[in-house]
Amino acid sequence: MDTRHMRYFVALAETLHFSQAAARMNMSQPPFSRQIAAIEKTLGVRLFERNSRNVVLTTAGKHFLNDCRSVLAGFEAACRDVQLVASGAKGELKLGFTMYAAQGIVPKLVRLLSDAAPDVRLVLEERLPSDIDELLLESRLDAAVTLGNPTARHLQTRFLARDRLRLIVHADHPLASAEQVGAQSLTSERLIAAPASVVPTLRSAIGAYCAAGGIVPHFALEPRLQHTIIRLVGEGLGVALIPQSLCSDLGETIVSRPLIDPPEFDVVLCAPTASRNPAVGRLFELVKQLSF
Repeated sequence: MDTRHMRYFVALAETLHFSQAAARMNMSQPPFSRQIAAIEKTLGVRLFERNSRNVVLTTAGKHFLNDCRSVLAGFEAACRDVQLVASGAKGELKLGFTMYAAQGIVPKLVRLLSDAAPDVRLVLEERLPSDIDELLLESRLDAAVTLGNPTARHLQTRFLARDRLRLIVHADHPLASAEQVGAQSLTSERLIAAPASVVPTLRSAIGAYCAAGGIVPHFALEPRLQHTIIRLVGEGLGVALIPQSLCSDLGETIVSRPLIDPPEFDVVLCAPTASRNPAVGRLFELVKQLSF
């Protein structure tokens, strides 16, 4: 017995007419009748009562009809599902992101994927920038939103947005009222920044900005997490250079000021070039529709 035989049986059970059922299955009546007889012989059960005038289902046949419909529906669903998974429209996608890069971007990505591929289960994981590359390489993440890393040859990347650094200070700080801030104004400031081992792109940008202004930065505190940096600035324990995208909701005690010739950096979507998850390709195609 296979799904083909089940379809023969269902055709006859629904039409109760051998000629019509045979036509539905694109067969002539004699071989179709032999198939029905073979099914009953294989099962050892009489499924139909027939005479020269009509065909009716037996009690066993009625029960078998319900089961066959369920099996065929499940089989057809499995066929649809495997095609959806292969096209990236169904499955699971583990998307990593770093708060240094994801503000305003990840919600749009989630909305886009949810609307276009609602059967893809999206697993979001916030990670440190320094961990993203390793997690992608080990296939513990399928894709990630992070800061640009052009040296990672094993990753495919898609540009999402360009961000720039901005100064944040306590509301009582002298620089809080400045229209723009140059690197020289940071000469005696206590800088708060994540270590280079955690956010190499940002730390490099901060160092390059200070060097271009002819100053040696004094990194007084080096927390790993962005929200900790913001809280420390809010306590008046130093100043920080953070992505502009994170400056929209800092609270009443913190003020952000634009920099003169601020360093810029790319925010990218990246994934292993050897990824076998079709949902990754689907995501990369979908992000072409976004603008940030």
